[in-house]
Amino acid sequence: METLNPLKEIVREKYSQIALQDRQENANSCCGVNACCSTVDYEVFAENYENLKGYVADADLGLGCGLPTEFAQIKEGDTVVDLGSGAGNDAFVARATVGEKGKIIGVDMTEAMISKARQNAEKLGFNNVEFRFGDIEKMPISAETANVVVSNCVMNLVPDKEKAFAETFRILKKGGHFSISDIVLQGELPDRLRQDAEMYAGCVSGAIQQTEYLEIIQKAGFENIKIQKSKVIDLPKEILEKYISGQEMANFEEGKIGIFSITVFAQKPCCDPKSGCCS
Repeated sequence: METLNPLKEIVREKYSQIALQDRQENANSCCGVNACCSTVDYEVFAENYENLKGYVADADLGLGCGLPTEFAQIKEGDTVVDLGSGAGNDAFVARATVGEKGKIIGVDMTEAMISKARQNAEKLGFNNVEFRFGDIEKMPISAETANVVVSNCVMNLVPDKEKAFAETFRILKKGGHFSISDIVLQGELPDRLRQDAEMYAGCVSGAIQQTEYLEIIQKAGFENIKIQKSKVIDLPKEILEKYISGQEMANFEEGKIGIFSITVFAQKPCCDPKSGCCS
């Protein structure tokens, strides 16, 4: 697997170290690992999985920013692909719905995460959950494999989002869909505010404007695009007050500008202009 962008190496190194710690250790150390900046806190994004069927505490490293499996309309017998599967958290939740007749494929570019996820699956005795080492921009999955794709706070860290969504389109069956949770921006944040936000919450890195994000999805060929959930990411007031005041602060507090966690649904068309419609 080739790595052409230095951001990938940074992400790979960081998440390799995170994989060696449990959620509590990640929460108590800087951005999950001692080599990172002193202020990053991924817990500002994390959602509570504990009440979801299939939840496995050992697979929950607190790195997500939503609950995509909750919105993914997964059915028994489905093949589900989890992009950036980490230690297997969303994969195991999805597996509880697809049952023994379904299949889960997790893809991650961090070997330490793949190893941890496989160990978790082995301990649970899951024979229909597998984890593949690979790049989301060039997935090790055949075309039209998945009924559903899920991903949790990963796409924003991918340098080439157009390739990533094109690959998502390729691996989905006609009529298949995705539910992806991610971090996006709304409105123009002052550069220094955005830099401080990245230091405070690392998943802001790579985030783009929500309108641009949705345009990339549409450009990839998806239809029925809709935001299933949107949640503002709260930044400490002391960070905000350093860079914005007056009307800008009001706009931020009213959610007109800011950093958001969104969960997006989109569907691959059943009809292909080149090959006709599926039945």
